[in-house]
Amino acid sequence: MKLHEYQAKQVFADAGIPTPESELASDVDGVLTAAEEIGYPVAVKAQVQVGGRGKAGGIELVENEEEAREAAESIIGMDLKGYHVDQVLVEGAVDFVDELYVGITMDRGEGKPVAMVSTKGGVNIEEVAEEDPEAIAREHIDPSFGMHPYQARKAVYDAGVDKAVARDVSSVLTTLYQLWDDRDGSDAEINPLMVTDDDEVIAADAVMNIDEDALFRQPELAEMEAEAASGGDDLEQKADEYDFDYVRLEGNTGIIGNGAGLVMTTLDLVDHYGGEPANFLDVGGGAKAERIANALDMVFSDDNVDSVVFNIFGGITRGDEVARGINEALEQFDEIPKPVVVRLAGTNWEEGMEILNEDLVTVEQTLEDAVQRAVEYAEEGQA
Repeated sequence: MKLHEYQAKQVFADAGIPTPESELASDVDGVLTAAEEIGYPVAVKAQVQVGGRGKAGGIELVENEEEAREAAESIIGMDLKGYHVDQVLVEGAVDFVDELYVGITMDRGEGKPVAMVSTKGGVNIEEVAEEDPEAIAREHIDPSFGMHPYQARKAVYDAGVDKAVARDVSSVLTTLYQLWDDRDGSDAEINPLMVTDDDEVIAADAVMNIDEDALFRQPELAEMEAEAASGGDDLEQKADEYDFDYVRLEGNTGIIGNGAGLVMTTLDLVDHYGGEPANFLDVGGGAKAERIANALDMVFSDDNVDSVVFNIFGGITRGDEVARGINEALEQFDEIPKPVVVRLAGTNWEEGMEILNEDLVTVEQTLEDAVQRAVEYAEEGQA
């Protein structure tokens, strides 16, 4: 479960992490009222669960009522990377001199949670990790004992945080870990953690993702679940209706498979062959024709998708059922919206290959060939 920024900030503020004054608004008048109460300048921030909001026009810093009105009219109702913006957070602007990053997640390779600190805040931390991994200080934590104070201080020191704010940053990191642990978090981060001219630290953004299987232990957060899902990605809401495991990504090669490992392998191959995955979609085992048709409906509904690759390995799932589902879904269209590449293997795969209408799909014998063909189609779709 992903909390919206405004929800995560409330959780952080309740725990004692400094956050800017802010109000949620869903229309222009609400934005203007909130801005007047908070005092200009303010930031108007789209409340959708996607990265890169600022670059996509989803965050505006405004100095007066006229600019606030323009920002509200522009952001509320916009489509932001496939997410419909229904609400914005109006937040007091922070006059900062530095931007830091602090975060807690699980290092599955080590089997331990890890605290991370970097002086390169305010930018995509994944890019920092790839281009300059030494810029992120890491400290692994034994969950049996929790984060010791010296570990928080060490992570902050190793990151090169200014001594004037090191103690406060250590305190924020310690609190963030305690929240992550107490609230059954999967990820918790602040990017950026802003440093002001007065050496105050303020969480200018907030990310808090919760293990959905633990929500029964988190009644307060469980109440936020429906609210967090509303106004977000229509496709992810549709995935819930269809009971699919689905994650929307930022590429243009749609991926459908049966089994999480199979889908992950397909994602890796799309990347390997120079493409960018548009989604993770696992239709599960025993997928029949209707379920396959629903999966295609979902992927075709994503405007970012330029091609689709089907990777089905039959165990419980039968290749002939999958083939019928693909045919039935595609026969509904006068013109196929996006090229579809299919690879079948396992139970009844030969029967499925015979059933597939090759006027509607491209059939490949191997997964590698199927992925390469889908990536080629996606590249042609962008041309």
